[in-house]
Amino acid sequence: MTNIDRLVPWIAEMVPGARNVRIDGLDRVEMGHSAETLLLTLSWADGAEEHVEEVALRVRPPAPGLLEPYDLQRQVDVLRALEPTPVRAPRGRWYEPTGQILGREFYVMERLPGSVYERGVPDYLMADPNRIRRMCESMVEQLAAIHAVDTTTAGLDGIGDGEHYLSLEIDHWSSEIRRVQREPLPALERLAAAVREQVPRQCPAMTLVHGDAKPGNFAFEGSEVSAVFDWEMATIGDPLADVGYAEMLWVMPGYFTSQPAALTVDEFVALWEQLTGIRTDNRPWYRALAGLKTAAIILVGGHLFDDGHSDDLRLGQMTNAIHPLTRQALHELGIDEELESGPVLPRQERVREVEMARNR
Repeated sequence: MTNIDRLVPWIAEMVPGARNVRIDGLDRVEMGHSAETLLLTLSWADGAEEHVEEVALRVRPPAPGLLEPYDLQRQVDVLRALEPTPVRAPRGRWYEPTGQILGREFYVMERLPGSVYERGVPDYLMADPNRIRRMCESMVEQLAAIHAVDTTTAGLDGIGDGEHYLSLEIDHWSSEIRRVQREPLPALERLAAAVREQVPRQCPAMTLVHGDAKPGNFAFEGSEVSAVFDWEMATIGDPLADVGYAEMLWVMPGYFTSQPAALTVDEFVALWEQLTGIRTDNRPWYRALAGLKTAAIILVGGHLFDDGHSDDLRLGQMTNAIHPLTRQALHELGIDEELESGPVLPRQERVREVEMARNR
């Protein structure tokens, strides 16, 4: 019996009274580096009624993963807590913690409709500036909705230490850099120190924080956000960290938010302030924190690739962004001295090895 064959009786157990459970469609999603995503079409009978449900299945990546510690149970808890809120997150359906069905733990969530614009802007979207602008507004509205969730009512107060969020973030991403570095990394180490030295007083509003509020984690139907994905880093903390992260990515080429018709960064922030009633102080520092976090994640991904834990060439290629990200983050903190990046790129022999294997 294959792993997928084992999935059918497991789903039958999850749905009381279900019979004739079938998987009528199975596709893998190539985007993302933190977890494997399978798209399934489930069918079953319940009495005289036939049911069809489109779902997505998120499987824990093989250890070591990109975003360790990888807590699927918490992700499911967040999705379930968001069901009665205006946040358009998929509904968490079922969680399998043992790894006995697919070899690794996984959870099943509702599959919401919509298109994700992760790598480039299609021509039909480029030709519709009004749609791009409204997409930006809808994205900001959903970010504000995340930050407006009543975490106590939703039962989410226990998922994070909001009071010490900024210091915990700095500690975590700094330790991730130290964990994978083999030699001194002057620019990144200076950035980590400067972010810590210049840390501002935390925003007095503690909210649910998404943690990865990039355009590629929002799906759209027409001009409206239909789904918000990838809740791996969700916690309770400082909402300005989400704003700073989104600011840093807003103007990056390849995202629709960088198009001339999009909201400017300042318009995005002004709309978010209007919707939340929260003031955005210390914006350069929060963008620098986002740069540290992003550079650390990419460095870990490059390490996984370089050490043979992943053959995803994109993880190696993305390391080219570490130095410019670090320089920009240092600039946000008023540091413009030229610092060496150190060995942040994967070994060329490892890149050639993967390229040759792909071309066989």
